[in-house]
Amino acid sequence: MGFDCVSRTHVGLRRKLNEDAVLNCAGRSIWAVADGMGGHEAGEVASAKIIEALSTITASADSLENRVDHAVTLLESVNAALMDLGNASGEQRTIGSTIVGLIVDEDSYACFWVGDSRAYLLRGDEISQLSHDHSLVQELVDTGMLRADEAEGHPNANVVMRAVGAKARLQVDVVMGSLNCGDLFLLASDGLTRMVRDDELLLELSTNPPAPAADRLIELTLERGAPDNVSLVIVQVGTKPRGPSA
Repeated sequence: MGFDCVSRTHVGLRRKLNEDAVLNCAGRSIWAVADGMGGHEAGEVASAKIIEALSTITASADSLENRVDHAVTLLESVNAALMDLGNASGEQRTIGSTIVGLIVDEDSYACFWVGDSRAYLLRGDEISQLSHDHSLVQELVDTGMLRADEAEGHPNANVVMRAVGAKARLQVDVVMGSLNCGDLFLLASDGLTRMVRDDELLLELSTNPPAPAADRLIELTLERGAPDNVSLVIVQVGTKPRGPSA
């Protein structure tokens, strides 16, 4: 099955360093976005290590479940390495990153994530969020302590409850589903999803091919001030293979 896939990453308008990293590998049917934790130390190191590890997953005859298990094992290894790195100087530093990834085979997909980087599926004329944020505001919404419409402007909107490198025990969530020709997936750091609403994502993704849609989403984020790094990967299924696009 072919893919039309593109990736974009931008430092934004307020940060001096881009701590995001992306993986765009149609040949091995794996894609990911890692968002190094701003405000902590060496977030760019954490995101780079995650992408480097996931990029070692090869296309094989293994089942989708086994490939996802491999991805989780790699993330656990990176988590341990980042914990060691953070404690190397005798200080307890947090060197962490969120991650959202996608792996597909001939008829199924698997999405895995830690933190608040998101995965969306556009199928037909509907968009659905596959991931569920591991964030403080999402926990408040889930417990009924905060309304969903209050979450965006909450002062703690950037506080994540899980990240690779943050705690000794890593919890990775996974969701799997059937794959249809024409499905379109979006992986994105919160630098995008905090600035562009879901209905706007639907509009841009449904009316443009992947590359122009990616450019337009970056433009929208920049027009609105882009306070954070912004990164995304778009994967459309069932098209002639074109390989990764810068």
